[in-house]
Amino acid sequence: MRSNSVKSSSSGVSSRSEVLNGRAGKAGRWQTVQSHMQSGKLRPANFDDPSLSAASTLEHISSTASGGCQRPRTLVRQQSLQQPLSHAPPPSLGDLPPTSQSLGQLHQQPPSSASSSSGVGGGGRASRGSLSPGSEDDDSHDMPGRENLGRIQFSVGYNFHESTLTVKILKAQELPAKDFSGTSDPFVKIYLLPDKKHKLETKVKRKNLNPHWNETFLFEGFPYEKVVQRTLYLQVLDYDRFSRNDPIGEVSIPLNKVDLAHMQTFWKELKPCSDGSGSRGELLLSLCYNPTANTITVNIIKARNLKAMDIGGTSDPYVKVWLMHKDKRVEKKKTVVMKRCLNPVFNESFPFDIPTERLRETTIIITVMDKDRLSRNDVIGKIYLSWKSGPGEVKHWKDMIARPRQAVAQWHQLKA
Repeated sequence: MRSNSVKSSSSGVSSRSEVLNGRAGKAGRWQTVQSHMQSGKLRPANFDDPSLSAASTLEHISSTASGGCQRPRTLVRQQSLQQPLSHAPPPSLGDLPPTSQSLGQLHQQPPSSASSSSGVGGGGRASRGSLSPGSEDDDSHDMPGRENLGRIQFSVGYNFHESTLTVKILKAQELPAKDFSGTSDPFVKIYLLPDKKHKLETKVKRKNLNPHWNETFLFEGFPYEKVVQRTLYLQVLDYDRFSRNDPIGEVSIPLNKVDLAHMQTFWKELKPCSDGSGSRGELLLSLCYNPTANTITVNIIKARNLKAMDIGGTSDPYVKVWLMHKDKRVEKKKTVVMKRCLNPVFNESFPFDIPTERLRETTIIITVMDKDRLSRNDVIGKIYLSWKSGPGEVKHWKDMIARPRQAVAQWHQLKA
């Protein structure tokens, strides 16, 4: 129906344009029009089609001209995590597929002390100062010098008839690299704070800094009065098969600031995770590239505000420097141990031989460790330096290449 109507509209446009805008060299065209009008075959109303008069392109033709047909919906894929629904989602969330998995009966959890929204009896109106889908209630993206951790897109809405909160995790962009190979394996954990016992998770997207999840999660049997007392908390992590997952960033939105009557879609900048992973301290180091000698010299200068790893509230830090080619370890060097010090000064330099043709596949991994005599040494934090690491690391690497034979110094935040 839509294709036929578009064709007929386009043919009508072309025929009328030929009549009205004929070429000057064609004689007798206007006399033909006049004769048709006198005989009644052509009337002035033919030139006043309301569906075409305001249309600059075919895409702007009104629905009446196209038969009122709507484009088919694209259904998002959903993941099975908890107990399945015994009934289909109601029409108010009609863009969901007919089956879903959810975290049910959360209304049995004790409510928090936060005040509820005044819109409970008003059909789901949000409280004053609610967030619009494109708004940012925080200034995290304007903070100077803050490392870019990427951003995440998600949707949230509430079904008042079924007492169900719906959260859709759509996609993320520009996530930092956490792995040796210069990429990450991201997934998302979903909480309704202050409850951290119950959580839902997306699938892991392998080797992807711009992942698309398109997964939908339902919190069933959740009264609106308690929903508006909760905070939606999303944590993006890098999956690690052999060790602890690395936090990438987090987003939180108080639900009493969201108009839950309709599905609202948000883009939010990721902030450093507040579970302690963002407070490991900083390291000042310099890089010096010598293209003639094919060397990179790493100078470990000093650290500040290191995380205390020992019972006495201090640490015994030292620094390991690994030269990596692709995913293989090539060479390791390390500094001396600084006893009981959270702001150590090292001033130690380590040269590494790196042929020019291997430069783009080279990663320098710097690990600040806590020396322990009686047990295994603890990792305080790491830094990955290459042309494809996080934004701060990439900037340092490019500055080093652009200023050969100069020591380029920069502070780096230690990461888990």
